Amino acid sequence: MQPLAPLPLSSGDLIADRRFEWARGAMADGDFAGAADVLTQALELVPRYAAGWFALGEARVKIGDRAGAVLAFDRACAVDPADRHGAALQLTLLGAATPATPPAYVRAVFDQYAPAFDKALVEGLSYRAPQLLLDAVKVARVPMKFGTVLDLGCGTGLTGVAFRPYCDFLIGIDVSGGMIAQAKAKGAYDKLIEAEITAFLASEAPSTYHLVLAGDVFVYVAYLGPLFAATARAMKDGALFAFTVETHDGEGVLLRDTLRYAHGASHVRAALAEAKLALVSLETASTRTEKGEPVPGLIVVAAK
Repeated sequence: MQPLAPLPLSSGDLIADRRFEWARGAMADGDFAGAADVLTQALELVPRYAAGWFALGEARVKIGDRAGAVLAFDRACAVDPADRHGAALQLTLLGAATPATPPAYVRAVFDQYAPAFDKALVEGLSYRAPQLLLDAVKVARVPMKFGTVLDLGCGTGLTGVAFRPYCDFLIGIDVSGGMIAQAKAKGAYDKLIEAEITAFLASEAPSTYHLVLAGDVFVYVAYLGPLFAATARAMKDGALFAFTVETHDGEGVLLRDTLRYAHGASHVRAALAEAKLALVSLETASTRTEKGEPVPGLIVVAAK
């Protein structure tokens, strides 16, 4: 699933807004040079228009103006520190920034996707992470019964629905209020919380959960070690941690042009070791397709 176009936020200036829409139309028609010219004119009127700077960065990338694109994306970050458009990720793709996925960007994207998310993901992208996670956990734990279970980045609740029969108390957490609303409608969770997962884990009491799940979540996390350590802290002794990642043949972390991170198997193993979690299983499997092709992935189960 590709990120959406820049958020349709008004600049507050009718002339600038019209030029912004003209520029987006030109980009849709493949006239990226023309779009860049029109956006430059609009930004002279509204120099603090984040959506305009972001779109200008995109147009400059298309015409091969890397330096100009870096300046535009950098300006988008400066005028919108929350970075709802994901300009920092574009800078990373251009080799001009430290990898990071701003929580506000993730929230904005998924708030927009929420109403049509399940259909787009399951029908359009053949998403099957919940079933693959369930199969892996069934192999790792017999009998399949857990007390308190935490679903990190629960989204619309697809993973929660799959695991509901095997847990006494199920908590879902997601940064997107729109996704939380969709999960609530499914009725699988005992508790749903809208929060950023790193901050949530830091606030939780130690040794709380018997099972922690994360389906299609860590594609928005560059380096896994700190988050794995925070997860381990929240797990009881003997608890399981089951998650998916997209992967690649290399050893480190790769930001794909989909703005999703792919983690090499060696990086996953090292992050688990850093968090003092024992690897139970690591299997290669694709959890989804992209442009009709399976996306390489890993299904991982670890234990504390």
